[in-house]
Amino acid sequence: MTFDIEAWYGEINKGDVIVNHKGVITNDLITEILSIVENKLIERKENTRIRKKIYNVMVEALQNLFHHTDKLPNETNDNFGEKFVTFVLKKEKEDKFSYISGNYILKSRVKFLKDRIDQIKYLTHEELQLLYKLILNNNEFSDKGGGGLGLVDIAKRTGNNFEYFFHENKKDHCFFCLKILITN
Repeated sequence: MTFDIEAWYGEINKGDVIVNHKGVITNDLITEILSIVENKLIERKENTRIRKKIYNVMVEALQNLFHHTDKLPNETNDNFGEKFVTFVLKKEKEDKFSYISGNYILKSRVKFLKDRIDQIKYLTHEELQLLYKLILNNNEFSDKGGGGLGLVDIAKRTGNNFEYFFHENKKDHCFFCLKILITN
């Protein structure tokens, strides 16, 4: 069965949506989205602690999307654009929010990403702190320009409260879905 991005996006885009996007991601868009999120959370009178946590998670998550979404070949981009992403931030219930994103990655990168996420998911807060410091002090950067801090930082801020899925969708690409739960 083929993964249907439109149906998936329609499902995640239900409920008390604060911000959503389906299309190409740019640095300017990230800045704009972060401003929108901050303003909407203030308008909604969400408490300062949860606002800061959501903002910080969104910074890391959106930067990860920008830096780690693989370009689709021109002949297969299905009018999505080269760096197509989706994301939704919504309130689930009192002081509980979810950020759900999807982006294309090369199938050749799936095993590395899955192993990395699984490693991070099962670390304690103290172990995450140590890993964060190790990466920070290591000064090594990936071919995408990051040092691997984004997911570690998200895990630290959320208590490893995230899920992920890979959907085979294209010849050389998978659609990577990430759901992060953010609580006070």
